[in-house]
Amino acid sequence: MRADVFLVEAGHATTRSQAQRLIASGVEWRLSPLAPWKKVAKNGDEIPAGAELQLLDAAEAKYISRGGLKLEGALAATGLKVAGLRCLDVGQSTGGFTDCLLQAGAAQVVGVDVGHGQLHERLRADARVVCVEGLNARAMTAESLEAACDLALSEVIEEQEDNDTQPVAPYAWMRNGGQVDEDYDDSDDAKEQEVEAFKAERAAKARAKAEGLQPVEYRRKAGTEQVDITPAFDFVTGDVSFISLTLVLPAAVQLLKPHGHLLMLVKPQFELQPGQVGKGGIVRDTALYAEVEQRIRACLDELGLTVKAWLDSPIEGGDGNHEFFVFAQQGAEIKALPVQADEEDGQVKPAAKAAAKRPSRAEVRAKRSAQELYEDPEVASFGQPGPARSKQKKRNER
Repeated sequence: MRADVFLVEAGHATTRSQAQRLIASGVEWRLSPLAPWKKVAKNGDEIPAGAELQLLDAAEAKYISRGGLKLEGALAATGLKVAGLRCLDVGQSTGGFTDCLLQAGAAQVVGVDVGHGQLHERLRADARVVCVEGLNARAMTAESLEAACDLALSEVIEEQEDNDTQPVAPYAWMRNGGQVDEDYDDSDDAKEQEVEAFKAERAAKARAKAEGLQPVEYRRKAGTEQVDITPAFDFVTGDVSFISLTLVLPAAVQLLKPHGHLLMLVKPQFELQPGQVGKGGIVRDTALYAEVEQRIRACLDELGLTVKAWLDSPIEGGDGNHEFFVFAQQGAEIKALPVQADEEDGQVKPAAKAAAKRPSRAEVRAKRSAQELYEDPEVASFGQPGPARSKQKKRNER
């Protein structure tokens, strides 16, 4: 069996990607206690069934994903203790951050993710975890999160057909060769129209159920009746991708209790414009890190939080990008977000963003031209549409 598959099936790793990182850190196997250890050189090496495994560095296996190692290092650097706290994990995914928090003694972790079916089964089955799926953190409110938590802890109550209420069909006495005499009373037999109406009602319910139009009733699953789903947390953390933190933070900090702490992973490649990101989605110009830091700090300051520290992530992102953590604390009062009218329905809603916007592409191009940040035209045009890339090449050919 392939070494990476063997590690997963033997329970040493939760995913093949984690198994591959363990192999890179060092894995040995042997068939008997007296046999010499053999090192696994690559992921595709064959390991016989029943072999004994030895991990030379088990750090990668400590948590469901390597995200747990990132958060563990950040918590150690800040000195923050999460034992006994109710925590919110934004962008829960497979659950690396959630796993770290639970192992550090968190009382509860409510995880939010826009996707579905990603959280590892071990964490999904943990009574301290509430997994909310299909909820966009950018649009999250206290009300929507509480409703989503209640739904996540509930099960559908299936309507049972009550055959006792079914009309007694005319001539029911004739079933099974029945006989009737002059004393038979048919006054309770249903009329033909009553039977047809009953059939039509059942058919309508069946159609509504099939089309998803039938009202659904929920109730809390057994054992979850007392689970706390109050949308106010002692600690907020998160790891989000393909969106700027400045779009997520306004909603997240509204759920942080007064004086509560926030520790968010910052991925520079999602805070910059495509033209500022190199090939493979890697931020190669380290001068841009200061720009990202300034923007995140300004966002949190606008939201009423005090930034306590800006930290390097203890390990790089999976794509090789350098990542950071921002550590901040909520004030004595939660600052209300400015409101704006929704253009579609005219309702007044919290503003989606309360911080400086990312620079426009035009601003980026002007800055790049003035400071000559990029010498490689391929890097300068990374992520731009085909026509833009074409024009960039033509300009450099002149």
